Amino acid sequence: MPTVGQIIERNARLSPQRLALVCDERRITHRDYAARVRRLASAMYQRGLRRGDRVSILAMNCSEYVEVYGAAEWAGYTVNTINWRLAAPEIEWIVADAAPRMLVFEAQYADMADALRRRQPSLTRCICIGAAPAWAEPYEAVLASGDEAGPPIRASADDALCIIYTSGTTGRPKGVVHSNRAYAKLAEILSSELQLGGDGTLLAIAPIFHIGARSLASGQHWRGGTVVLHRGFDAPEVIRTIERERITAVHLVPTMVQAILDAPNFNDHDLSSLRMLMYAAAPMPVPLLKRAIAAFGPILVNGYGQTEVNLPTLLHAHQHMIDGTPEQLKRLASVGQPHPQSEIRIVADNGTDCAPGMPGEVLAKSDTAMVGYWNNPDATAQALRDGWVHTGDVGYLDDEGYLYLVDRKKDMIISGGENIYSREVEDAVAEHPAVREVAVIGVPDPYWGESVRAIVVLRPGACADAQQIIDHTRTLIASYKCPKSVEFVDALPRLPTGKVSKRELRARCVAAASESVAQG
Repeated sequence: MPTVGQIIERNARLSPQRLALVCDERRITHRDYAARVRRLASAMYQRGLRRGDRVSILAMNCSEYVEVYGAAEWAGYTVNTINWRLAAPEIEWIVADAAPRMLVFEAQYADMADALRRRQPSLTRCICIGAAPAWAEPYEAVLASGDEAGPPIRASADDALCIIYTSGTTGRPKGVVHSNRAYAKLAEILSSELQLGGDGTLLAIAPIFHIGARSLASGQHWRGGTVVLHRGFDAPEVIRTIERERITAVHLVPTMVQAILDAPNFNDHDLSSLRMLMYAAAPMPVPLLKRAIAAFGPILVNGYGQTEVNLPTLLHAHQHMIDGTPEQLKRLASVGQPHPQSEIRIVADNGTDCAPGMPGEVLAKSDTAMVGYWNNPDATAQALRDGWVHTGDVGYLDDEGYLYLVDRKKDMIISGGENIYSREVEDAVAEHPAVREVAVIGVPDPYWGESVRAIVVLRPGACADAQQIIDHTRTLIASYKCPKSVEFVDALPRLPTGKVSKRELRARCVAAASESVAQG
């Protein structure tokens, strides 16, 4: 199988004039993209980067982001993506753990980049996208200094391509390592299963620091397609872009779908070019699903996955039978079946396979699985056993292999398509001097799907209000992770083991919401 770097070379040879990237006013052909990747990879080599060395990137979606990935795919460097929405302490920990030799950053993050270079001894080079400070090199100048032929090294299938940090259910974030081989396989699968590439154009809106947006872009490029990048989500602009660029494929989380359908300009534009709308990231309520299919046609696709193993199951467009039998309607709540290049098992606590309909832990096997966790052999050994990724999710299979998720990774909340781990929020809230104990849960939210709620027990004699708790957490973690509501209680409910009973806390919230509705 070719590496993704070899696909860049192939596209430049076979589709030289076709657009590879569109971002704002910049339009880059496959030939020019390959040339820029070669030059950048060469310039990085000239500045001391070697196979396996890490280059961190702190930027919003932009063509330069894809080029940094491309340089790694070409030369065997390892990209460490940084979630720019994280708080400073979170970013500093990730960079310290990844120990990159080079940092590529957007000018808007110059202050953070300056702090990182002062505190991380491995960082010897900083490259700025945009107006560069005196201590960093301008991106375009660096690229221009590279050799058009590229560096004297090429990536191999077994090289580590990227380290993507995902919050752990306990303790620090974990860096998920993917090889060039796994990424190439993922691109091939997505291209085949979702019919990406060729004459198509993908609109990428989700941040490329996540595996989802980046892997879909790789799938689009696998057969020489075009990727249009948006720096953020704006419903009216998405609608205009679909019409203007004749977008054929797009990935939108359910909240984005709802915002687009509600946009005042929705019916004023021709969106008939769309062939595929993926909404994998969070469940879509059936009423919204029906509305979306009525508006866009039978083109919606769902799936299941995580950074450790991406999309081992898919619920294809033809399986969205909104007027089908009761069994077919029930399957709208599933995340589909394993595709031909993946396997799914459901196992009980004793490791035996569960019968259809019986819940257990979801195990996945695929050539797209991670190599392991960076600098974390214990977590790797726990997650990867006998060739299977132990996801930590609880689900069951029906008699035709459709996967239903009945619980998620321990204490995880999905809000607007973003994964938020309760432990991480609890640690931040607990640092407030007035807090004695805290438990964090997700509560139903009509727009975000779930929102974060902190249930707090204050120290005797201490005082704090909800806004003070929320403001405090914003200094430690990303704002989207912070509690949207705070409830103060005298004590937290506990299980016989002494652990906090979050099931009871969630039940209380559901009961309170039902009572509120009943009272009008």
